[in-house]
Amino acid sequence: MLSKFVIIIPDGAADEPIEQFGGKTILEAAEIPNIDIISQTGRQGLVQTVAEKMTPGSDVAMMSLLGYDPQRFYTGRAPIEAVAMNIQLEPTDWVFRCNLVTIADDKMADHSAGHISTKEGAKIIEDLNKTLGSKTIKFYPGVSYRHLCVIKGVDFDVYTEPPHDIIGREIIKNLPRGKNAEILLELMAKSRQLLAEHEINKVRRDLGENTVSSIWFWGQGKKAAMESFQNRFGLKGAAITAVDLVRGLAKLIGFDLIKVEGATGFVDTNYNGKAQAAIEALDKYDIVLVHIEGPDEAGHAGNAELKKKAVEKIDKHIVGPVYQALQKYDNWRILVMPDHPTPVKSQAHSGKPVPFAMAGTGVSGVLHKPFSEANAEETGLKIDKGCELMEYFIKG
Repeated sequence: MLSKFVIIIPDGAADEPIEQFGGKTILEAAEIPNIDIISQTGRQGLVQTVAEKMTPGSDVAMMSLLGYDPQRFYTGRAPIEAVAMNIQLEPTDWVFRCNLVTIADDKMADHSAGHISTKEGAKIIEDLNKTLGSKTIKFYPGVSYRHLCVIKGVDFDVYTEPPHDIIGREIIKNLPRGKNAEILLELMAKSRQLLAEHEINKVRRDLGENTVSSIWFWGQGKKAAMESFQNRFGLKGAAITAVDLVRGLAKLIGFDLIKVEGATGFVDTNYNGKAQAAIEALDKYDIVLVHIEGPDEAGHAGNAELKKKAVEKIDKHIVGPVYQALQKYDNWRILVMPDHPTPVKSQAHSGKPVPFAMAGTGVSGVLHKPFSEANAEETGLKIDKGCELMEYFIKG
């Protein structure tokens, strides 16, 4: 029996009650009629996507969501992104995520250097390679502020902080520490010298935009490997995302990647294009993943209104059209959920459970209410091990 499955991920959309919305969360305040229909006609509940004692982030949460136990498969965020960027790693290589960040008054002011453009970021990485690169150290350009650095011949055992989780905090208390951390600290210090009068920063300064103060290392790990999704679940899959982390996870499990023009990994992404690409992909694939980063970025920015608007655009321009398109198939299911919360108050990821809503063939629920954190909890349905959700969605 041929079935079609779609998973739509509004990254970081889950939140806490917000004063400016009268004590409602983003999901409660937003106009999301399509997701509400899925909740009311199908089933909603809670799922713990971040395993105990693991750092809350999209790497761990998305791995769980896709049906893989992070405690077994996770080697770090950067190795996943390296797969997306086609970087070939040796088993002994260490790869680090290398953000371009803005530091002001010795505090982390912006984890994205004003969401610097990919073109500007690539030029800065190119110059860093010329100055700081060597036979054992190489920088790789990614998208916007998100880049990688591979270091060979060093045995690291370091603790690093994601820059988006320390907005407004003093950097001295959050610098890399541990075995051979001095190598990273030296590279970061030298980058600050290089970037101080960089031509791109001069232009950004004149335009009143955040400058790139430094590179920031985090998310380190060694080469990643995962089992094929098709071997595990018998479904051929594809992913639509602008974020290298999700692209890397998709490639690791054998999903094809579908590129959408204008997909940015920010709130200005091409929502309609992602929906159309997903609808067309259903002709060829059994399961399609659509990931949208906008709500997460708005959460990190502490901008509740922007986050609300991003969630509403996802509902209107992606969830609605895809949900309607699925109706033409005899057997289908749709799942809508954040991977983790990114509360606007803390501007950082949270490890709390997230609500999910699913509808389609053979799916029914006990609580026919709109989609929200509170209503999902009220159902009493809680999946404590996030990696079990995928089988529940496909077969439950």
